[in-house]
Order: sequence, then C-alpha cells, then structure tokens
Amino acid sequence: MAKASKHDTYETAPEAETAVLVAVPDKRQADARTQEYLDELAFLAETAGAVVTKRFIQRLEKPDIRTFVGEGKLAEIKAYVQHSGASMVIFDDDLSPSQLRNLEAELQVKIVDRSLLIIDIFASRAKSATARTQVELAQYQYLLPRLTGLWTHLDKQRGGGVSQRGPGETEIETDRRVVRDRIDFLKERLKELDKQSQTQRKSRTGTVRVALVGYTNVGKSTIMNLLSRADVFAENKLFATVDSTVRKVVLETVPFLLSDTVGFIRKLPTRLIESFKSTLDEIREADLLVHVVDISHPSFEEHIAVVNDTLKDIGAADKPTLLVFNKIDQYDAEITEPEYHTDFEGMNADDEGLTPRPTLDQLQATYMAKLHDPVIFISAQERTNLDELRALLTRHVTAIHNERYPAVHPIREDDEE
Repeated sequence: MAKASKHDTYETAPEAETAVLVAVPDKRQADARTQEYLDELAFLAETAGAVVTKRFIQRLEKPDIRTFVGEGKLAEIKAYVQHSGASMVIFDDDLSPSQLRNLEAELQVKIVDRSLLIIDIFASRAKSATARTQVELAQYQYLLPRLTGLWTHLDKQRGGGVSQRGPGETEIETDRRVVRDRIDFLKERLKELDKQSQTQRKSRTGTVRVALVGYTNVGKSTIMNLLSRADVFAENKLFATVDSTVRKVVLETVPFLLSDTVGFIRKLPTRLIESFKSTLDEIREADLLVHVVDISHPSFEEHIAVVNDTLKDIGAADKPTLLVFNKIDQYDAEITEPEYHTDFEGMNADDEGLTPRPTLDQLQATYMAKLHDPVIFISAQERTNLDELRALLTRHVTAIHNERYPAVHPIREDDEE
C-alpha cells in the first residue's frame, strides 16, 4: 500500500444528500399534473441541496393513516433506498407525527415532509433578525407535536408500577416545556420587531407603496433590481428572497417605495404564513400590488390562482393590482405534451398530452379583455418591454398619489410629460 504524500489533498466537503421523492395524488389527478408537482418538489429538494435519484407515486383515495403510502409501495421504496443508499425520503405532503415515526422506523433514513423542506429552505435564506426569528418560530412550531418518540430509547428503562411515569415520558415533557418556552419567547421577540417595522412603515406616510408579489421564482427580484437599481439577491432557485426589501424608486419624477417580498407556493405551510406576518405586512399595507407571473411555466394560471388565494388569506385580495407576465423569452408555444421522466415510478405511459398552447399575442388579447386594463408582457432578463412597464407603473402610482396624498407634493398630470 502506497504511503500518502504530505502534499496530497483530500476532499473535505460533505457529500450531497440523495433524496427519493414520494407523492400520493388523488386518483382523478392527471399524470401530467402529478409530474409537474413532483418537478416542483424536486426543485425544492435541489434548492435545499439534495440530489434527487428517484420518484415514486401511488394513487389512493386517501393516504394510509399509518405510513401514508400502502404496504406494497412502502416495500418498493424500502428496497430502492437500501439498494441505492439514498439518505432521505421526501413526501409532497405533510405527514402526521405518527406517520413520520412509522416511516423512519421502517425505512431507517431521514424522512422529510413538504413543510419541513420549505422551512429548511427558508432557514438557509433568512438574513435579517426578523426573518431568522420568524423561521425559528416556524421550526419550533413544527417540532412541538413531533417530540413524542424522540426518547423511545429511555422507555425501555421501566420504572415503578403501571401508573407511574417512566424516564422517557418525563424527558418528553421536559422537552415540550423547553420548546413551548422558546416559542413564547420568539413570539414576544417578533412583537418587538413588528413594532419597529410598524414605526418604519408609519414614517413612509405620504409616499405610495408598491409591493411585488407572485409565485416563487418568477423573477420579482430581477425586476426589483432593474426598477430600483438595488442589489437584491436573485437566483434561479425557489425562495431566493425571504427577507422583504424596500427601496425608493423614482420614475419620471414620480417617487414611490417598492418592496420585494417572499414568493408564494402551492401548499405553503400555514405556520410559515403566521410566522411571516410582519414581512407580509409589506403586502397588506401596500397601495398597489404588482403581480409577477412566469408566463413560460405550463401551469402559470394555477400559480396565479395560488397567489390570489394566498392574498385572500392574508387580507390583501382587494388591493389594486397590475398583472405582469415575465419570461416571455422562455415561452414556447410549440410544447404540446410533457416530457416524462424515466425515473418516475407510477406514471401512466399512454396518458394524453397537453393541448397546444396559445401564442403570446393570443394570451395578451385574452387577459386585456378579461381585466380591462393593459397587461404587460416582459422579459426582465432580456430587458424587453421594460419601458412599457415603467410607464404603466408611473401612471398608476401618480393616480394613487393624487387620490390618497393630495396635500403631500401633489403630482400634476403635466408633470409626467
């Protein structure tokens, strides 16, 4: 055996975790939609730093109460995990505490559900004190009902009679008390931070506030950078922006405040919405919303619906809204059916393809007729139609300013020319 040279180098970076994806869709859900949802889950996993090696689906009327998937499918997943050495299994739904424990006991690898995956990504993206506190609160709220079972190794230490508590249960109760105390502390901390945010927002009185909203990864941060010349982190990953960023923008002598907010997503965990209250206040208190849509995504209309539903949940659905379709440079009207994955267990090979997509001109005519307002189709990356976007923003901000703040440096229509 050759002796290693003192000049040899060794790889010290941790190996990427490998993940198996699992979905249990309704029996009526189309295969193309199931694939799309798992594509999004794969994107989430990759954003969190995992490498996806396999996908499994099982169509059930309702998930198995004990292990979420049926006994046969669980055996398939277990066999693949043992053969491939996958380090985790990710489910596209939330698992109950008992399902989580049963799956961990059966598969002997890390089990991650959709909520935990999203919370983990938020934790890696949070930079400000407020965002870090919000994420930590969501983490502890997720952990609390799942503490049972973490101390099962102590349950074997029998102590006393039937009615007496063993060390395991005592340890669980101690942990629960610690977690509850931490949750209470974080809630109080968020109240303090929220008061500071409210003070900052009150100081902006007299200035129109505009908030960028949309599904995650639609290009909001790129648009923010172009309009405000700010250096906001933008990346082709989900939840690149978790902290809200506010910048002053002046378009044709018309000033307003523009905020970039966290992107929404299908099945966004309720506890995250609750934890991010102060961040979402930027949306609730905005005078105008700019709803950015990724027109190149095959399910952009569903994404619009998800964002509208989330806005309704946080009490911001009635605000004036501009619809901005981004990524027209990536739109492909020739796509007629999805490209199925060869590693996708459970797909129906002869599923019908998607219907042909309309052209961009047809989409623009349809949405302009539907909304009775100009709809902007842009490419932030290629800077296509940005002047039209600036002009539309200027017109709407001017109208809102003159209506709401007539005594504060009113803007005359001839000032725009």
